[in-house]
Amino acid sequence: MKIRGFKGMTPKLGERVFIDPSSVVLGDVELGDDSSVWPLTVIRGDMNYIRIGKRTNVQDGSVLHITHASSYNPDGYALIIGDEVTIGHRVMLHGCTIGNRVLIGMSTTIMDGAVVEDDVVIGAGSLVPPGKRLESGKLYMGSPAKAVRDLTESELSYFSYSAANYAKLKDEHLQEPWADLN
Repeated sequence: MKIRGFKGMTPKLGERVFIDPSSVVLGDVELGDDSSVWPLTVIRGDMNYIRIGKRTNVQDGSVLHITHASSYNPDGYALIIGDEVTIGHRVMLHGCTIGNRVLIGMSTTIMDGAVVEDDVVIGAGSLVPPGKRLESGKLYMGSPAKAVRDLTESELSYFSYSAANYAKLKDEHLQEPWADLN
């Protein structure tokens, strides 16, 4: 089963959400309208909550998790992801906050307490360490991630293009005969 509850918390899906049958979404998770979760992705809200905005796509092999509350960190870290976010293949997001219109490159890791503001591109293979803040309007790359330049107007317009492209693709997948497995 790919969508399942945990301790009385069942994932809540917005309208027209696509979740590939090979993925797992469990616990206190909410996915916004027109979002998509692609093959072999794990979204695990078992000890804190995960909120994913509208028209956000989580690509193949990504892992999204949280940090539980404890005496070391009384509130833990939920995972909050905004609208029109493109999360590339094999991305690891752990207890962080991602703003709106963000592109997270393949194999990037973003750690506990990190904050990514709106309108940011993070290059493939980057590591955003715990507690780091990435400022709006910039391209970040590296391990640890560092700002390398301001985004161009073309790059800023790409966020909505990517969101629309994945919304269209997930609609095509929802028309497939196997899609009623959701």
